[in-house]
Amino acid sequence: MNSEQKSPENPYLRIAHITKTFKDLTAVNDVSLDVRKGELVTLLGPSGCGKTTLLRIVAGLEVQDEGEIHQNGVDISRLPPRQRDFGIVFQSYALFPNLTAFRNIAYGLENRKLHRDKIHARVRELMGLIGLPDVGGKYPAQLSGGQQQRIALARALATSPGLLLLDEPLSALDARVRVSLRIEIKDLQRQVGVTTLFVTHDQEEALVMADRIVVMNKGRIEQVGTPEEIYRQPANPFVADFIGVMNFLPARAADDPRRVSCASMDLECAEPHGYPPRSPLTLAVRPEDLRVGPEVQGQGNRASAHLQHVEFLGSFYRLTLGIPGLEKAHLVAEVPITAVRDTDVREGMEMEIQFPPEFLRLYPHQPELSA
Repeated sequence: MNSEQKSPENPYLRIAHITKTFKDLTAVNDVSLDVRKGELVTLLGPSGCGKTTLLRIVAGLEVQDEGEIHQNGVDISRLPPRQRDFGIVFQSYALFPNLTAFRNIAYGLENRKLHRDKIHARVRELMGLIGLPDVGGKYPAQLSGGQQQRIALARALATSPGLLLLDEPLSALDARVRVSLRIEIKDLQRQVGVTTLFVTHDQEEALVMADRIVVMNKGRIEQVGTPEEIYRQPANPFVADFIGVMNFLPARAADDPRRVSCASMDLECAEPHGYPPRSPLTLAVRPEDLRVGPEVQGQGNRASAHLQHVEFLGSFYRLTLGIPGLEKAHLVAEVPITAVRDTDVREGMEMEIQFPPEFLRLYPHQPELSA
């Protein structure tokens, strides 16, 4: 478990040993994180993991029990929200219903007593950036959910904050709008260059949008890394299970440090695993990394499997497989349709399956995962 993550350079945002407790619940537990200038970092995890609480502490909307926050070299740990340099977008948009879209965006600028011409120029600039140059005179109730979210984003950016905080801003939208808007937000963030913390429980959203992902669980950080690192090199079973789909199988370390046994299979690993001989392990492999049927190559790490169920999902098949000796576990493989186009794939048939060594990951035994 990794509760402290530091980047090699001076960070724009430094979160150091933050702890927050509500009565008997520790919502954030000794969390440290560095965020580089211009970076989009996603806080990802299940409900109740502490990600929103941490975001609210950064904004000053909650006060931490312990720890410090530094932004651009300034200690903001005890500053009230109005004295912190951030813009925020909530899941509910929180637009003022009695103000037009134009006035919603202009709100923060008007509070700063800027000249009217500067306010109008800045609002027009932002409405162009979010692709809504013609809705300034409409009220929030006259806008779609996606349009309201764009206006909320423009309002958060209007004062050119150094830090942008996004608290599940897409979760209230339908799936098609979410997919479109997450690309737009990422493009806008890059264009503006604002350092961004983005809270979400949607793993696909995090993988698509983040420069780095912070996976949280029970108030702690489990892993920090790029989307590719989080997906391909999960630090522990929680991350492996939470991000994407993962097969977990009971295994045991062999005398050879490069081999493990799994049911009747003797499997080679790409590197020495470092576990004592005969120690119980959990073997993890992603469905798309398994080779099935025509994809099987060579003689290593092969087994015979019984095809229990077939799901056709357009561009690929999802196969549920049974392996002798693993009656309490099943294996899921995802195979591109092009790989089995000329093969009669049907339930009940026997198939060859292969476990490529480079895609096998091993963890200490996790009975709840591999049973």
